[in-house]
Amino acid sequence: MTHPHPRTIGGLVLAACLLASPALAADTITIGIPVGLSGANSVVAPSVVQSAELAVEEINAKGGILGKKVKLEVADDGSGAAGAQKAFDSLIFQKKVDVLISMETSAARNAGLPIVARGKTPYIYTSFYEGRSCSPYLFVNAWVPDQQVAPIIDYFMKEKSAKTFFLVGSDYAFGRGMLAFTKSYIEKKGGKVIGDEYAPMDATDWTAIISKIKASNPDALVTSTAGGAPNVTLTKQLRAAGIKAPYGNLAVDEGTAKAMGPDAEGIYISGSYLTNIDSAANKTFLASMDKKFGTNLKTPNDLSVPQYEAVYAYKAAVEKAGSTDAAAVLKALAEVSVDGPRGKITMSKQRHAPLTMYLGQVQADGGIKLLSTFKDVDPGEQCPNLK
Repeated sequence: MTHPHPRTIGGLVLAACLLASPALAADTITIGIPVGLSGANSVVAPSVVQSAELAVEEINAKGGILGKKVKLEVADDGSGAAGAQKAFDSLIFQKKVDVLISMETSAARNAGLPIVARGKTPYIYTSFYEGRSCSPYLFVNAWVPDQQVAPIIDYFMKEKSAKTFFLVGSDYAFGRGMLAFTKSYIEKKGGKVIGDEYAPMDATDWTAIISKIKASNPDALVTSTAGGAPNVTLTKQLRAAGIKAPYGNLAVDEGTAKAMGPDAEGIYISGSYLTNIDSAANKTFLASMDKKFGTNLKTPNDLSVPQYEAVYAYKAAVEKAGSTDAAAVLKALAEVSVDGPRGKITMSKQRHAPLTMYLGQVQADGGIKLLSTFKDVDPGEQCPNLK
């Protein structure tokens, strides 16, 4: 009996591996999710991951995308810039994801965008934010100030006769950007901002700012903090201080409101998703989430539902393009629509989406009472120079 030369066996094995690896890779589409599992966004990030998991499970059950199985790669960005650089770099250059889809803090998004450009990777941003973030690789399916601020301010002025406002934000792009827009809108409507104060993104002690609010006694209070933990601490301390002014929160989602417990009662919110949207698509989505996650389900909200819809938007774009080629997918993303829990969403307005917006008030049980609906609100001028 003769024995093959050992190097021949090694060569055959190596050749087989080299042949198999690209084939295996070609049979899979990988979605990268950089998200704040730690840091400010840790309150809401688990719900975002859950909605992506449901979308991928549903898509794979129906044959995947172009016959390819879809899988997720989740990376903790720490809710900030330094963590985002590591997460984006790992997902794009080591995991070699086909697309990034996620909500993040603006600090994380801004830190990740240069890496996205270097990797020429499509990126669907699913978080409400301060607006006007523009990149050839970026699409946004969540709200901007042009869509979200007016419902709350108009309501306070009309229904609560508010003339003076105090603004509180986290000291970074989202907090300052949202409140700069809010201030200009209030002044344009004839109101007056009698105070605007900012604290670091990871602030937990709001005592000094609350003292200024009490001293100025505004007709209404509007806050815009980093989504998640800062919302919880600020609201708890506002309630403990006995501040009774109508309170509009530009950064709270339904899930975080539930996490706040009784302190959230009475807060006014404006957003593009509420769990009590009365549509067949929303009811089907909620039933599917409940079936998949049961007692572990995190409350679906205005940060997690856009994530679910964005996975389907990517699927539609890849199918329209006929491949995962980045340039073809980016072109298709502006042309495809998704009929999801929020209705029909198309990222066609300068890479942003017209959205139906809802004004609501948090109730004692953490649910949201719907006060007004605003159909297909235009995002305004966001990225006019992008083709």
